[in-house]
Amino acid sequence: MTAPGDGAAPGESTAPGGHTPPAAEPVDALGQLGEVTKLAGDCVHCGFCLPTCPTYVLWGEEMDSPRGRIHLMQQHAEGTPLTGPMVEHFDRCLGCMACVTSCPSGVQYDRLIELTRAEVDREHPRSPGERAVRAAVFNLFPYPARLRALRGPLRAYQKTGLDRLVRRSGLLERVSPMLAAMERLAPPLGRAPRLPERVAARGEHRATVGMLTGCVQREFFPGVNAATARVLALEGCDVVIPKGQGCCGALSLHSGRDEEARAFARRTIIAFERVDVIVVNAAGCGSAMKEYVKLLADEPDWASRAEALSAKTRDFAEFVAELGPRAERRPVPATVAYHDACHLSHAQGIRSQPRALLAGIPGLEVREIADPEVCCGSAGTYNILQPEAAAELGDRKASGVRATGAELLVAANPGCSMQIATALARGGTRIAVAHTAEVLDASLRGLGAGHLLKRSSS
Repeated sequence: MTAPGDGAAPGESTAPGGHTPPAAEPVDALGQLGEVTKLAGDCVHCGFCLPTCPTYVLWGEEMDSPRGRIHLMQQHAEGTPLTGPMVEHFDRCLGCMACVTSCPSGVQYDRLIELTRAEVDREHPRSPGERAVRAAVFNLFPYPARLRALRGPLRAYQKTGLDRLVRRSGLLERVSPMLAAMERLAPPLGRAPRLPERVAARGEHRATVGMLTGCVQREFFPGVNAATARVLALEGCDVVIPKGQGCCGALSLHSGRDEEARAFARRTIIAFERVDVIVVNAAGCGSAMKEYVKLLADEPDWASRAEALSAKTRDFAEFVAELGPRAERRPVPATVAYHDACHLSHAQGIRSQPRALLAGIPGLEVREIADPEVCCGSAGTYNILQPEAAAELGDRKASGVRATGAELLVAANPGCSMQIATALARGGTRIAVAHTAEVLDASLRGLGAGHLLKRSSS
């Protein structure tokens, strides 16, 4: 039985109003392999994707590039069994979609890797250790109530200094590098204020919007949700926060766990069906919700409802930029380095809007990070399941952040915030980290820079 406010597991009936999303039809594996063959044929192997692919940038290995992986996908679709080395190349892909942005032929690599991961999930036996970690990840992170239950023990673990002792001992690293990565990524936890189901607009009413609170965002970065609601209210929006909402399915979708993703998507549709616009402040979640139109396209009872939800989903920066400024922007004298989250820039094409919102704040100077198109190594569960590669990419991104000399790092995805903060701390750098909504909130409320800069990545 799921706790109140938790995400529904496939088959569980916790949807608002007592509705149980029906189970999806069994996956047509042969049809999916046919789709892989068709989509892979669009690749002309030109190599434009190579300099933007994080793993190719790291290792220069052809089979760890998009076109190399597409070659392996074609081989499997034509009958070659999945082998351990083949799966390893697929597992090493971050799914960052930088190759999609850079491809002149319009190859749908995002769809290809999702289909391939679903095939790997069905066909490839993993080691007991891998299965255990994956089970822990997918039975914890998509469920807010379970994350909430973890908060108390985790806060005690951090407050007593046990976390530093465990890291110095290296014990967890020897037991499981994946579990060690999960432990390192946990942000410092403070109070977690709960939001009401409705936040009233300030001044003249301009819009009514629904707000996704997310899973990791809700429990590990509650200040981001509070800031998002305040900014929207100050800009004249009534903010509806459905109590029955759970996970949007992003982690499952981007990891090839199609049935889980479909169940979470149907539940999210029910939760937000009555609002005209849905504002999302986590890049991975927004990207997934905009994909519902494709995810549920083959389910007659849900296809049109999924299309409607995808059409009304907006990233926070996208929506606020469309709405236009009304509340007074007060000075925030600080230098910020803005990080492009992959599922915001590559998947949703949102790059200028966050920069424009930040540039509209008096006294704020935005500095660019080198190679913004290259992933930081977070990529949903990647920094847990592929800790060594993720650490290399995190260190690379942290070096770019340091080079800006900025006082504050701004990112639009909780995974990116944890990943880059961890990499900065590993290199001995303490820098404040904030979401675009938190910076704008500090400006609208006249809090200045101190409110943001007092928080470090330690």
